[in-house]
Amino acid sequence: MPWLLLGAITVVVLLAVGVIGFALMREGEVSAWRPSDSNRDPSLAIPGIVTGQYAGQQHVTAQQRVAYDRSPPFGGPHDAYWAACTGVVYPTPVRTENMVHSLEHGAVWIAYDPARVQGPGVQALAGRVQGQDYTMMSPYPGLDQPIALQSWGHELKVSDPNDPRIDQFIQSLRQNQYQYPEVGASCDALGPGYFDPDNPPPFDPSPPPPDAVTMDGRGAAAGNGG
Repeated sequence: MPWLLLGAITVVVLLAVGVIGFALMREGEVSAWRPSDSNRDPSLAIPGIVTGQYAGQQHVTAQQRVAYDRSPPFGGPHDAYWAACTGVVYPTPVRTENMVHSLEHGAVWIAYDPARVQGPGVQALAGRVQGQDYTMMSPYPGLDQPIALQSWGHELKVSDPNDPRIDQFIQSLRQNQYQYPEVGASCDALGPGYFDPDNPPPFDPSPPPPDAVTMDGRGAAAGNGG
């Protein structure tokens, strides 16, 4: 009996079974967080998820501030022009009102406290963003947790850049057609004069002024944009 040949065949079969089994296991993990008609918001199963209801298409001008109810916000009135969210990793903090508009288009925004997340941690987060459409990332000084993930109406705060819930959040909510107001809207920058991803408007850490637009849209000025 050709024992050597039999042993080689056995090894090949076992390897094939292992590879197929691993692939099926990974597919099952991804499917668990993939939105569908029967499970429109898989993120609700993520421990620590926070949700809220916000009206869309409430625009403010570039000179206006919004008195947001969360920090970072994940919905509400926002600038008439969205921040580019085509896998952009912003090196500096960006004006919040522009970032929120991108959430309305189906993007996921990863914000991090630059005082607590640095070096390898930033690289681990950036690896989930670069080259991924409808995803963006920026520093956000003063966060109450090291990392905050936002999509329209959803937020998750974590302390570890390698927390598996980060991927679960992204898989559940990035371009989840059931969860954001403007399905099909673009993440591309509109160009000079609108929002420049190479020179974005800066984040303003000061408290909103007395005439800031409220979360119900009072004081919002209808602007151009999408």
